[in-house]
Amino acid sequence: MRGAVSNGRPYRDQPRTTCEAAEQSRATGCGGGGGKGAARGERGQQTRPGHRAGQGAPSALDRVRHVARKDKDAKFTALLHHVDVDLLRSAYFALRPKAAPGVDGVTWHEYGQDLEDNLGGLHRRGHRGSYRAKPVRRAYIPKRDGRLRPLGVAALEDKIVQRAVVEVLNCIYEADFLGFSYGFRPGRSPHDALDALATGIRRRKVSWLLDADIRDYFTSLDQSWLLKFLEHRIADKRVLRLIQKWLAAGVIENGEWSTSVEGTAQGASVSPLLANVYLHYVFDLWAHRWRRRHARGDVILTRFADDYIAGFEHREDAERFLQDLRERFAKFRVGAALGEDAADRVRQVRRPATSAARTREA
Repeated sequence: MRGAVSNGRPYRDQPRTTCEAAEQSRATGCGGGGGKGAARGERGQQTRPGHRAGQGAPSALDRVRHVARKDKDAKFTALLHHVDVDLLRSAYFALRPKAAPGVDGVTWHEYGQDLEDNLGGLHRRGHRGSYRAKPVRRAYIPKRDGRLRPLGVAALEDKIVQRAVVEVLNCIYEADFLGFSYGFRPGRSPHDALDALATGIRRRKVSWLLDADIRDYFTSLDQSWLLKFLEHRIADKRVLRLIQKWLAAGVIENGEWSTSVEGTAQGASVSPLLANVYLHYVFDLWAHRWRRRHARGDVILTRFADDYIAGFEHREDAERFLQDLRERFAKFRVGAALGEDAADRVRQVRRPATSAARTREA
């Protein structure tokens, strides 16, 4: 396939076909530590077809998906050509028409008045390298803990290009992401994460839970590490430059521009995928290896974006996992919301009494 190289051998593209809505993720599961297997309901959990950049959006990505699934070491060298006018058009129609405009003030309806010319120009600029990302407009929404969550409102053309690029990259990363990752993935929801967690607790020997979120994750992730992680799979320099442009575009707040040296704007179309790629390498792969190599008993894992829950058969495993995780996050500059009281986050599971136990109590 033109666009992927594995072990020095190039692949050649197949004829243009219709791209599936989303990759069915490799069911890595949430099984017990030490290679004991996954909890039923986790290993069988697959990504269902979900929302994508427009219904029926044409693409030539079937072969990309196939190679990504078959060869985990393949690096994709020619991806930008998949971002054609058809995919940009589909990305435009997948946006919310009433969404707030970015710093340029261009609305969805205004852009659509001369849509084909606008998309043609955007496509030419993107492939010539003259496309310039605009700063995001900073806005704030309240959080449950009383703090304010910063959101980045991107300009309309940036939203379109980001959404189209995400459509392409999803065909690679949906083959890579593990089964216990649920946040911001096609066809997966918070309800799926909760169902998998409940199944794991019910069917595995889970007596202790560790739950936490990663404080200010989107605004603090290390951009240099992120680019290194992306380069494991993405060798198309044009796509990497696009991502660097979005990361470096900066922020407009109260009329003043400031640079972005860390993080990715929460609210931008590309941010959820970039955040998932980062935690795939920093947390998911590491946690999956940890439970196989170090856990004495069963371990289950569930992550939704920057929130995660780990279940353990033994409290000692939970405490060691927490300590090792602190060191892991420190290495990759991830701001974990785990202070000195983190041991209080390890809580015992309260199981409902069985019918036999209720009979004895009576």
